[in-house]
Amino acid sequence: MNAVLTGIGVGPGDPELLTLKAVRLLGEADLVFVPVLDRHAADPDAPPGRAETTVRAHVPADRLRRLPFALDDRGGVTARRERAWDAAAAAVVAAVDAGARSVAFATIGDPNVYSTFGYLADGVRDRRPGIAVRTVPGITAMQDLAARAGVPLCEGREPLTLLPATAGLTPVADALAGPGTVVVYKGWRRHPDLVGELRRQGRLADAVLGRSLGLPGERIGPVDGAAADLPYLSTLLVPARRDRRGGKL
Repeated sequence: MNAVLTGIGVGPGDPELLTLKAVRLLGEADLVFVPVLDRHAADPDAPPGRAETTVRAHVPADRLRRLPFALDDRGGVTARRERAWDAAAAAVVAAVDAGARSVAFATIGDPNVYSTFGYLADGVRDRRPGIAVRTVPGITAMQDLAARAGVPLCEGREPLTLLPATAGLTPVADALAGPGTVVVYKGWRRHPDLVGELRRQGRLADAVLGRSLGLPGERIGPVDGAAADLPYLSTLLVPARRDRRGGKL
């Protein structure tokens, strides 16, 4: 059997929001890697990351392995980031060389949506082209927030735009000026600017903000007046303007 690396989406935080396939493959994997802040790598008492917290309900502790990443580096493709990507890929390859045939990487949300998994997969492919790389889709934060808030993401001909706040305010403003729903990830320090733009475009009243979805400290509610200390992984949902049922068909 050839070795397989599978990026498994484990949802936004709730251990029940995993697909049956995700649970099965996590259970079958020889090892399950989870991302952790690189500054916590040498501390066994460091708090688990969101992915680790989620999969602990499905994976025995002796099959979990932490992979350090520079998750808090906001400087783009820095040397620190690249060192972490390389070290993580080397750790996966070492596990395969030691006999692991089925290796999983648990990532919050979906492995193909703003995920660390893509960088890990590239590094593994470069080192061992014979290792097959697969992904299992996961429920995203925007889907969970829409369900919890009772807000359809898109209807009829409406577009759905997903953006990271790290891309800057201009693309967010352009999307808000359009006809569809806008979702913004990673609001964090840019939250005041996002609130200002929502207010300027008359989109503030309907917007919903989610933080720490599925975890202790979860909050879902109006955007205005939200705490300034938002976590990096916050989700802003701005539904399309809808004046009547089926109006966009």
